[in-house]
Amino acid sequence: MCFSANASFGAGIVLSAIGVASIKKAKKRSIVFFASIPLIFAIQQITEGILWLALSNPELCELRWPTTYIFLFFAQAVWPFWVPFSILTLEKEQSRKKIDWLLMIVGAVVSFYLTYCLFSFNVDAKIVGMHISYEQDYPAWLSRFSSLLYIIATILPPFLSSLKKMWSLGTAIFISYVITTIFYNDYIVSVWCFFASIISIAVYTILDETPNSDEK
Repeated sequence: MCFSANASFGAGIVLSAIGVASIKKAKKRSIVFFASIPLIFAIQQITEGILWLALSNPELCELRWPTTYIFLFFAQAVWPFWVPFSILTLEKEQSRKKIDWLLMIVGAVVSFYLTYCLFSFNVDAKIVGMHISYEQDYPAWLSRFSSLLYIIATILPPFLSSLKKMWSLGTAIFISYVITTIFYNDYIVSVWCFFASIISIAVYTILDETPNSDEK
């Protein structure tokens, strides 16, 4: 599949519309965190679209670094915490809530660590073929461990949710991760985020299973 500025902007536009519709559909305040996932992905994809332009056009080179850091902040610092946190706000079963709390703590630790790395070590972005490759000079001995915890925090919560449609969302995200790892390993940050953002459109349908008011 070809990835480009147009692909990122196109995904961003579609996700923006779905995100706004999802937030409007969320009648309960606590559900807004989950409903906003497509909109947050939209911002991330539009940011990468601008990065594509900055890397391709010398006159826009001043946008290269801010968009690189913004994209990586969303990809590495936001999602490990936001995914388990937003799913926790939907959960009603106490036993599952306890596990969600644990996963949210794991995600928070990963987010804190990756935020530290993002602003403490060298990062760069460049176009390689039809993809953006993000180079991150993070400590190698911790990278594998943090990657494992990242996967646990972002993929496991949907499988543990009592909402039936959430399980299918988790399955789709997991499959997209496997495909990305096998075929796009050198561009995993960019490509997996693209797949995950498209899959997040399912958030709109999952909201049908959530409570419709703030009543307890």
